[in-house]
Amino acid sequence: MKTTRLLFVGGFLGAGKTTLLAHASQRLTHAGHTVGMITNDQAPALVDTIFLSQNEQEVAEVSGSCFCRNFAGLVDAVHELQSKNQPSIILAEPVGSCTDLSATIFQPLKEQLNSGFSLSPLSVLIDVKRLGALAQNIPTGLHPDAQYILCKQLEEADVIVVNKVDHIGNEEKIALQAYLSQTYPQASFFFLSAKTGEGVQEWLDAVLAQNESGLHIVEVDYDRYAVGEAILGWLNGTLALKGEPTEWKSFAGEFLAELGRQLDQQEIAVGHIKCILASQDHAPIIANLTGTVDTPDVRGENIQSAEVALTINARAEMPPQQLEGLVQQVLSALCGAKLSQTVLSWQNLSPGRPNPTIATAKLSNYRLKTDIMEYPESTAPAP
Repeated sequence: MKTTRLLFVGGFLGAGKTTLLAHASQRLTHAGHTVGMITNDQAPALVDTIFLSQNEQEVAEVSGSCFCRNFAGLVDAVHELQSKNQPSIILAEPVGSCTDLSATIFQPLKEQLNSGFSLSPLSVLIDVKRLGALAQNIPTGLHPDAQYILCKQLEEADVIVVNKVDHIGNEEKIALQAYLSQTYPQASFFFLSAKTGEGVQEWLDAVLAQNESGLHIVEVDYDRYAVGEAILGWLNGTLALKGEPTEWKSFAGEFLAELGRQLDQQEIAVGHIKCILASQDHAPIIANLTGTVDTPDVRGENIQSAEVALTINARAEMPPQQLEGLVQQVLSALCGAKLSQTVLSWQNLSPGRPNPTIATAKLSNYRLKTDIMEYPESTAPAP
């Protein structure tokens, strides 16, 4: 019987999960595997789904809620991929603001998966700069309750994957290795660059060779978890831009740079802002911003045409209506009279309280006693 391996890569918004999975899928395909992918978000119109589909992979999307609140949707996505191309490996990317995956996803999967499936260890990706801030006990730029989610993600990880290793020197890497060994001894760890590919194969070889997964079930304060998610404004939208011939790579860079500048002025933390510009005759342009002080990363040819479809996914620590207003303001100023905007889909939201599909009584049976870790105090009331 052909076995399908499931590999989940979690981690907070902006860690680089989609870039890593795109790179991993290419390596796996070149090695002879058939790969399927599952994306996940609180709302439809995902940049990640469009981007990953460009690599000619089969991609299933679970939108409208996280995997834990729509476990049936996750299972349906697995079966959908099986029916399409019978993948040997399925790569799955949970929502970046989600945690408690070991209890709410891994344990029920272990109970329900038949012998045709194997489950790799839970990998949690973290940006090296954010890990460095945790190690030095300095502000990460996140609200305390959002940072609580990030720390819980690390605490439940089977494997911690530190991304953007190309941004640090060897001494800093050694210091972070010592910090991880001391603070998260339950997990093995890897340092890599999803962008350059450094270290990706070593991580893949390790997690695809292991069958023990979801070993670390942690206590989660769902009141703090709810506040940490609700503090983020969520915006997913797709527009048709049409008018004068425009250099769209430059357009994308200017759009994200101005958004970052204004968010920086207001001292608003960014989860991530992603956009993809697609036209009929050219490969898409992909752009993302993972912090207000970062330079946008824009990839693709600087095509010039009169029309594109622009899909935007924005996550920032501000009310969703304000985030929507800011995005529309920056976009309108950039389009001016040269480009018309036609909304194809548009949704803004603040995530609701996380209520896992698995019943509370059953979750309590999964819980293990763990050492109490200290986190910054909550500064916001529960929603």
